Formats: sequence, structure tokens, C-alpha cells
Amino acid sequence: MHEKQDESLTALIEEFLTARATRKPSPHTLAAYRRDLHAVAALVAEATPLPLDALLITDLSPRVMRAAFARFAGPRAPASVHRAWSTWNSFFAFLVADGIVAGNPMPAVGRPRALLPQPKPLRGADTPEVLLASAARDDGRQRDPWPERDVAVLAVALCAGLRLSELLALRVGSLGGRPGERRVEVAGKGGRPRVVPIEADLDRVLMDYLASRARRFGSRSVRPDSALLVDRRGEPLRRGGLQYLVESCYRRAGIGDRVPRGARLHALRHTFATRLAEDGASAAEIMRLLGHASLASSQTYIEVTAGQQRDAVRANRTNRALAALVPSDLD
Repeated sequence: MHEKQDESLTALIEEFLTARATRKPSPHTLAAYRRDLHAVAALVAEATPLPLDALLITDLSPRVMRAAFARFAGPRAPASVHRAWSTWNSFFAFLVADGIVAGNPMPAVGRPRALLPQPKPLRGADTPEVLLASAARDDGRQRDPWPERDVAVLAVALCAGLRLSELLALRVGSLGGRPGERRVEVAGKGGRPRVVPIEADLDRVLMDYLASRARRFGSRSVRPDSALLVDRRGEPLRRGGLQYLVESCYRRAGIGDRVPRGARLHALRHTFATRLAEDGASAAEIMRLLGHASLASSQTYIEVTAGQQRDAVRANRTNRALAALVPSDLD
């Protein structure tokens, strides 16, 4: 077997994380990998007389991993345990592929079934329209209003369904195609690229924004390699700045109570997908447009929409009137 069996577990974890970094995961994803690996490794070390830095990969038998995961799972939600299991499974698969270990012990370690997160779109049938109309108005409360930019940010999220990291990665040159056939090329999660069509109305919003940007900062600010979304100084928007921008748009529109907790910016993406489902898009179409890795994630939007439709029918007063016409327990 490989001579790296004599390397410490922590060194092999760092090697794995370095290899993962070449896939360009988000900093938050990479940090989650690190937390999960070190948290379980620390539990293994506690159960042995060895300090963490002295642990070798050969110390991690199926029995040891089962015991460590049993302790890890105690105070944590099933989704967190499932994520940690997947991280360790990937870690061992990496070691097997590199010839460092002979096999992967993780199939012998139980894991909870991961529940797919439920969509959290903006509440209210007209909320996206109220939000966009508010962003387009110069209400005088901002020191340096830029409604063209604010509308463009919201419109891309609502009409193309991009994640926060995907929005930040966009370049001016990401917009391609002739008028009427525009598209945006997206650097998706896990390095999976995709192309999302841009309809004429969104195209006009983006062109209006870029024209206003050229007026503010000059034509050189809209070169193809420039970030598509910028702050009021012309610098590329960063994570915190983008989140603050969207939050401020919610406040100005007075729709804070319509935004689901824990899905502030992501609610715009969920609204895009939910409206696709409501308008008859299939799970396969939603999967392609959102860049999901599995069809199951996209199917949740259709299931939620079907449930909402049934709730609406159930609330129909005519349905309730039928109860008085037909006995409930017919012989």
C-alpha cells in the first residue's frame, strides 16, 4: 500500500481539501468540508489515547468511524450528519483513488436520509412586481440612488434564477447572443456551466443598466471582462454588498414580512423556480435552468405548487357547501 499511510490524518485532510479547491467550490462549501472532517476526526482522537495530530489514516476502521459518527450525530440535525457523511465518503474515495487506503469504510457507517429543503419563494402573488416597481423609483431616501442597477440585480435573480455566487461571478461578457436571442452563460455550482435564456424585457433592463454605468464611470467600465454587477463606486459587488443591496430593496418596497426567514436573497431564485412550475415547466426544464445536480431537487417545486393548488381548491366555498348535500358516511 501507499507510503502516505504513515502521514498524519490532518495532513491527508489538507491534501484532500487542496484537491477539492481545484473544482472551484465556494469558500463556504470548502469551509464546511474542513469543519466536518476535523469535527469527526476530533471525536476519533477523543476515543483513542492519541492526540489528533498523531492519528494515522490506518486508525480509522469501520468500527471507529461508526462510533465517531454516532457521537457526531447526537446533537446535530439529520441534514448536517448527512452532509458530514458525504464529505467523509468523498475523502475516503479520494484516498482510495490515490492508492493510500485499500477501501472506503463509510458504507459501513449509517447515515440519515437527507430531506430535500423546501422552496422558500417570496410570499404574495404580486410581490415580485411590487419589489421591481419600488426599486425602479427614485424615492429620495438614498444618498446616491441608482435604480437602473438595483432593478438589474433583482431582475437577473428573479428572471434567471441565479445563486448568489453565480451572480457575483457574472461578467459583462457573460451576456451573449443577438437581440431577441440573448443568453447568459453561468458558472454554476460544482463547476457545472449552464446557459439561461434572456428574454427581451430583461435584455432591455440590462442594457439600460450598462448604459447608465457607462455614463457614471466611462465606457471602459463595461468591458467584457468587467464584473457585471458593481457597487456605487464601480467596484465589483461582493457577497455582503449584494446581500445588503437586496435587503435594502426589500425594506424600500415594504415587503419584509413577505420574505421567508433564512432565504433572503435565495428567495428570488426560489420565486423564479416556483413560477416556472406554476406556469407548467417540467422538472427536467427546471433542473436545467437552475443548474440542479439531481431531478429530485427540481421536483420539489412542482410538488409544492401542486400542494398550493390543492389548498386553493379546498378553500373554495362551493366545495364546502357540498358537505351539507351528501352524508359523510354513506352505507
